[in-house]
Amino acid sequence: MEVDFIYISSIIVAILFVSIAVFHVLLSLGYPFGEFAMGGYYKVLPKKLWIASAANALILFFMGFVFLQHTHAFIDLDFVSTNRLVWMMTIFLGINTIANLISRGKKERFMMTPLSGFTFILCLFIALS
Repeated sequence: MEVDFIYISSIIVAILFVSIAVFHVLLSLGYPFGEFAMGGYYKVLPKKLWIASAANALILFFMGFVFLQHTHAFIDLDFVSTNRLVWMMTIFLGINTIANLISRGKKERFMMTPLSGFTFILCLFIALS
C-alpha cells in the first residue's frame, strides 16, 4: 500500500497547528511562555494579550481542520471548497516565518522560525497538490 505524502503531511500540519494552539491556550491562561510568542517581549503575557492568544488558538484549530478537510483526511465534506483557504493560510505562514525570523525575541526567533518554516513547506506541498 502506497503512503500518500500529501495525506500524511496534512496530518502532521494539523498536529503542529493543534500543538501551537495548546501553547496559545496556555499563554492565555497566564503560563510563563510569552518569550516564545508575540515578539518575545513578555515572560507572562499581559491580560490584554490573553484574548489575542486565545483567538490565535481558535484560528489554529480551524486551520488544522481546513488542511485535514482539504486532503480528505478527517471529514469528507465535498460541498466545502478549501483551495482558497489553504492558499491564504500557506501565504500567511510564509509571512509568519519571515516575521519570526526577524523577531527581536531570541527564543521566539530560534524556536518558532524553524517550526513555522517547516509547517509552511508542508502547507506549500499540500497547496500545490
